[in-house]
Amino acid sequence: MQILLMVYAGIVGACVGSFLNVCVYRWPEDRSVVSPPSSCPGCGTRIKWYDNVPVLGWMWLRGRCRACGAPISIQYPLVELLTAALWVMAAWRFGATWQTLSVALFFTILLGIALSDARTYIIPDQFTLGGLVIGLALSFAPGGITWKDAFLGAVLGYGLLWLVAVLGEWAFKKPAMGGGDIKMMAMVGAFLGPMGVLLTIFLGALFGTLIFAPISMRTGKLVPFGIFLALGAAITEPFGQAMIDWYVRSFLVV
Repeated sequence: MQILLMVYAGIVGACVGSFLNVCVYRWPEDRSVVSPPSSCPGCGTRIKWYDNVPVLGWMWLRGRCRACGAPISIQYPLVELLTAALWVMAAWRFGATWQTLSVALFFTILLGIALSDARTYIIPDQFTLGGLVIGLALSFAPGGITWKDAFLGAVLGYGLLWLVAVLGEWAFKKPAMGGGDIKMMAMVGAFLGPMGVLLTIFLGALFGTLIFAPISMRTGKLVPFGIFLALGAAITEPFGQAMIDWYVRSFLVV
């Protein structure tokens, strides 16, 4: 039964990943994900449904358009495979429960945010505000955090990043935090609660400082902070409570 559930989760995850590719490319440009249908960026030929099967379609076509032979980015099957793996992992951890759906959707949203921020420095509202609604709604389902923690986490996540943005702009005389990052943390709070928000922000700031800050200082490029917040949230979801318990035992308990 568990094996069948994981297979089913993998198939659903791959299909969700296929849709996620469309969202990542279209939402930052305020384009519809419904119309027009998927087509080759080279010749504009509409992609047939059997060529659009997740992962397998790309393999059948050998990574090229059937009509004109233009290359199709390997990002498409990689995102589909990664999303499938995230859904399988959620099913393996939680079984046939609401928590599986919640965690799978949460990681899917985080992946979409990271890819969008990396490509365009834009975090679409569809991921953040849409994810916020999903997180709050799923907090009423059995398992996971309570709806009170979800609402408090959403408020805390938004409030903390908004305060950082205001103080940063006052100190540096220029915008210090994107609106997408602020709304993203409201979404993260709805899924992880108040303590999850604090740990996500800490880890995101740590990773951003260690990984991208040196590059930013040399090149002058902006830091796509959403990527590091997504990474922090992805670590916090499975390991956050254990990390918090370790910290309390090691530094706060006398």
